[in-house]
Amino acid sequence: MTIGQAAEASGISRKMIRYYEETGLLPPARRSESGYRYYDQAAVEQMQFIKRARDMGFSLERVGQLMSLWHDDKRHSADVKALAQQYITELDESITQMQAMRNELRDWVDHCHGDDRPECAIIDHLKPHAD
Repeated sequence: MTIGQAAEASGISRKMIRYYEETGLLPPARRSESGYRYYDQAAVEQMQFIKRARDMGFSLERVGQLMSLWHDDKRHSADVKALAQQYITELDESITQMQAMRNELRDWVDHCHGDDRPECAIIDHLKPHAD
């Protein structure tokens, strides 16, 4: 199939397919004599795998690791689980940081009068303070 057909079948844009090929995440496509890219079903399945992994927020590096594990018949599921568990730990840390930021911002908003006065707790917290 052409790159357009592969993009439609996988849900990945043509631009991203080309990028994934350039970075080595996808093997280079077969080329016609006129230079057009052609993909088989196995390539589309790899694209679908990448899309699902990216939709879950896995980094390109981790997607590459997961793809390597997917293609390794001698892989240990423990290796896949460890990779996912490490990502969960990072997500938990990010969630904790974002909740702290939200709570702090909520406090600023609660202390802002939100009226016609120029005084604003939000601005006060954002502007530089002399040490």
